[in-house]
Amino acid sequence: QVQLVESGGGLVQPGGSLRLSCAASGIIFSVYAMGWYRQAPGKQRELVATISSGATITYADSVKGRFSISRDNAKNTVYLQMNSLKPEDTAVYFCKLFGVSGPSWGQGTQVTVSS
Repeated sequence: QVQLVESGGGLVQPGGSLRLSCAASGIIFSVYAMGWYRQAPGKQRELVATISSGATITYADSVKGRFSISRDNAKNTVYLQMNSLKPEDTAVYFCKLFGVSGPSWGQGTQVTVSS
């Protein structure tokens, strides 16, 4: 059974940094593309970043130059390093597993950027 567990969210001041982690189990992690989405209150869920099995990376324009996605296949984990955080980055961040028919989302982790 596929399971995705996010961690690393919290409250941070503007300009600060956080690193989110998503640990996957129940899959051969290295063959799947992974991604991070976020959903702010009253808004639709939006794609933040993706990383393919071959480590090809994409970013939303709103986070380019500030966020960095990476993966450690030995640990079955995908990361999102978030720097220079802004209040508009406040959202619940979700880990996404691409290419499976069953459950493919983590439970989410709250990120709040506020002074």
